[in-house]
Amino acid sequence: MSTPRFTVTCTGKKVIARKVYEVTLSKPEGFTFRPGQFVLFSVPLVGNPTDIQPRAYSIASTPEEPDLKFVIKLKPGGRASTWVEQSLREGSTVELLGPLGSFLANESVRDCIFVATGVGVAPFRSQILTTLTQGDARRFDLIFGAFTEEDLFWSQEFTSLAKTHRNFTYTVVLSQPSPQWTGYRGWVQAFIDRVENFRERSVAICGNPDMVNDVKRLCLEEWGIPSEQVKTEGYG
Repeated sequence: MSTPRFTVTCTGKKVIARKVYEVTLSKPEGFTFRPGQFVLFSVPLVGNPTDIQPRAYSIASTPEEPDLKFVIKLKPGGRASTWVEQSLREGSTVELLGPLGSFLANESVRDCIFVATGVGVAPFRSQILTTLTQGDARRFDLIFGAFTEEDLFWSQEFTSLAKTHRNFTYTVVLSQPSPQWTGYRGWVQAFIDRVENFRERSVAICGNPDMVNDVKRLCLEEWGIPSEQVKTEGYG
């Protein structure tokens, strides 16, 4: 069966962190997805709209939210980055294909650790919000890594969730913070084994490919976590 293709409308675009845009698109009738899945945007080359290539983005919204939410990190000279910065506007039409993918970490029966850097947190927002609002009693721990304070986004939302749900914790780790930063410093890799019963958890990893590969190696080779408990997805 072929994957559905939709034409949607941009309902919002805003900068939420350094070089990071949050984009919302109208949700087409009949579009259903599972938290953790992604779609392919048909991205035209700026200056030549007939030159179109696909780009994959995880859905950050939950199935219950009215619009589809995405986060897009700008890369110098990138096709999608240039399109988002120069062409995409509220009211623009966007072609997308999906949903696709099987990065469905929240469907495990185990307690979960989510490890993310940058925009790799997108699928985890969908998964965490969905499971918590459904009253899931498992433990969910999100470890989010970034370079500096300027690279943080959605912190207020995750902090609020941690305050209202005793089974969810949110840990921020910055590798290059300002002198004023009073939180954790370093790499996310150093904080995973601080989570209670981490070897018994499902571990989902998404973000910078180097980080993803290193955390996967730690899980499998150093901590002895079975491979079926480890899910990965890489983003630049």
